[in-house]
Amino acid sequence: MVMKASVEDDDSGWELSTPEKMEKSNTNWVDITQDFEEACRELKLGELLHDKLFGLFEAMSAIEMMDPKMDAGMIGNQVNRKVLNFEQAIKDGTIKIKDLTLPELIGIMDTCFCCLITWLEGHSLAQTVFTCLYIHNPDFIEDPAMKAFALGILKICDIAREKVNKAAVFEEEDFQSMTYGFKMANSVTDLRVTGMLKDVEDDMQRRVKSTRSRQGEERDPEVELEHQQCLAVFSRVKFTRVLLTVLIAFTKKETSAVAEAQKLMVQAADLLSAIHNSLHHGIQAQNDTTKGDHPIMMGFEPLVNQRLLPPTFPRYAKIIKREEMVNYFARLIDRIKTVCEVVNLTNLHCILDFFCEFSEQSPCVLSRSLLQTTFLVDNKKVFGTHLMQDMVKDALRSFVSPPVLSPKCCLYNNHQAKDCIDSFVTHCVRPFCSLIQIHGHNRARQRDKLGHILEEFATLQDEAEKVDAALHTMLLKQEPQRQHLACLGTWVLYHNLRIMIQYLLSGFELELYSMHEYYYIYWYLSEFLYAWLMSTLSRADGSQMAEERIMEEQQKGRSSKKTKKKKKVRPLSREITMSQAYQNMCAGMFKTMVAFDMDGKVRKPKFELDSEQVRYEHRFAPFNSVMTPPPVHYLQFKEMSDLNKYSPPPQSPELYVAASKHFQQAKMILENIPNPDHEVSRILKVAKPNFVVMKLLAGGHKKESKVPGSCSFVPLFGDFFYAFFTLLLHLLHLTDALVPLNMKERTRKHDDVEMCPHRQTVPAGTAESTPGRGTAGLVPASRTSSEEDTEARQQGWF
Repeated sequence: MVMKASVEDDDSGWELSTPEKMEKSNTNWVDITQDFEEACRELKLGELLHDKLFGLFEAMSAIEMMDPKMDAGMIGNQVNRKVLNFEQAIKDGTIKIKDLTLPELIGIMDTCFCCLITWLEGHSLAQTVFTCLYIHNPDFIEDPAMKAFALGILKICDIAREKVNKAAVFEEEDFQSMTYGFKMANSVTDLRVTGMLKDVEDDMQRRVKSTRSRQGEERDPEVELEHQQCLAVFSRVKFTRVLLTVLIAFTKKETSAVAEAQKLMVQAADLLSAIHNSLHHGIQAQNDTTKGDHPIMMGFEPLVNQRLLPPTFPRYAKIIKREEMVNYFARLIDRIKTVCEVVNLTNLHCILDFFCEFSEQSPCVLSRSLLQTTFLVDNKKVFGTHLMQDMVKDALRSFVSPPVLSPKCCLYNNHQAKDCIDSFVTHCVRPFCSLIQIHGHNRARQRDKLGHILEEFATLQDEAEKVDAALHTMLLKQEPQRQHLACLGTWVLYHNLRIMIQYLLSGFELELYSMHEYYYIYWYLSEFLYAWLMSTLSRADGSQMAEERIMEEQQKGRSSKKTKKKKKVRPLSREITMSQAYQNMCAGMFKTMVAFDMDGKVRKPKFELDSEQVRYEHRFAPFNSVMTPPPVHYLQFKEMSDLNKYSPPPQSPELYVAASKHFQQAKMILENIPNPDHEVSRILKVAKPNFVVMKLLAGGHKKESKVPGSCSFVPLFGDFFYAFFTLLLHLLHLTDALVPLNMKERTRKHDDVEMCPHRQTVPAGTAESTPGRGTAGLVPASRTSSEEDTEARQQGWF
């Protein structure tokens, strides 16, 4: 990689040819062309010489270097104009370092903002922010406004880069942190830069007041223009100072700094309208006539850093438009405001849900990183105050109420039991911190990482069951009426299932599945994962109720007063209810896809190098590392979903009717939820039309319609419900009934309530535990009786 110093040493820019540069350089050059050719003649045909210092990587680099199509540094040779750095431009008089006009300041500032955003979107600093020559060395700038602004941008880049590197939730496609040897204004303190920006801001505010119109005075157009331009510069300088102050606040460990940042974000949002309304006051970029791709304006040189780039395929950094810049900042401000809200959460489950919901918005790398560093300060304490072990214990208490964590239990002060639970909680810290960090990555990378973290949770599941068994043995000796079976195991299993469900649903969002694969994805969700999750939630709710009864009995023994029983809202009731709705939606989709296949409305590929079994096993491969729940292999799936076992086998109209009942059930569940939120409304907008469409299909409407030969349907918005509904309308040509919906998956709310005839869920509170295997009692029971199959048909499953 060519260092910056080598470019600066070349005062003539890129005008010199290679021989001239060799003569000018102090390096002793030796021509080896003749020796190289003679050595090559000694080699036989097909013979190669492999040197330790010249391997495949060096050979490819040698081929790519100085090739215009492969070497980004060669782009500079394709322009006819002279490319100047900052010092050369000052000597040449093509750039002003003092007495900049207001339109020039506005235009340069706006373009700098655009470059900053382009960098945050994944391009390199050399091709974005450092194309502004003023940023290279602010010490040379004599104009106070331009100097303060340049230092402010450098500080913003430096702190943002530090935050992103520290959070470590970015990939090469997300962010490039390399500074290419440029100084990031480290010699100037943050306080000094904010002070300089404040001085310029105050000066501009005085000019704004002095040019303000007075009542009864005739307005001079030139004075009015100056007033508007001064207000534009004032807004941009203040916005820079506020944004820098917000990033500085996030570097502090105190949570009070986050509240301060939240207030500052309100100020920043108020400035955006003034910035947007004054975009036209700035000087505009002129297209480079010699190349045509790069907009050129005073203070910017798109090719000045081209020689700093490694010899790779040229990646063109398209700087965003100024109008888009304002919209981006508006969304960034909203995201940072949302980040500030995380400090108000105290429960680990709520924090995990917060990270999931925030990730669904596909936020930028900066806001994702700020959320991560705010949650775990210096990778030690949550919000800088709480130990992660304490958060895990609180989450256990709120979800499953294990006796070992109850002060009224004999195990609470038992040293052996305390060592067991403390060891388990300590082992939980790493997987849960990793899970939260995964939600900071971009959506595509999350899926891959979720598949890998299942291995850690599988190990944790095994440990939880062993600890449960040990604690149960201790508890029986002292309090025979109490049990400690499947408490910790139920909690870990719950998170295991959430990860598995999220893994499958992310495939819809990323458009990884073909249409002919939908039916077994929906089957796995509705008939297996949701069944386990429903049993897990029921078990947790039952454990809470059992612990509450014991506490009430102890209270009665101490007090003779009769207390009125108030109907308490179950902590997991809403999640269970929402889970029932989601399970019904998925079950309806599974049956509809099967019916579509029967009617020839799903185009299947002609398998040559693979098969449906290969695809199935590939889709569910990460689940093989999990012992609880056990993975469902392809042959098991085919056997359990085979319709030919019924006599006679159900036809597509019966399946449409069954699907309509699922959508109707989901609708009824959602309509009975008190105080419905936006999420409930969005699911209802899908359940209601799906119910209607299924009724039409069951009646034979548009039965002759087929999927177009191109099979051009693509799931929209990453939402499997909306994608499926769009598919129905696509097949039925009911485009007038389409309801827009952008509903991302909510894995914390997914569950199962109704099973296929051959399987049923263990009813709430009746799951029995098997000694030595804490979660064995959560396995849905099999149904093999033909009488039960007949009964299921009569009850309307088909």
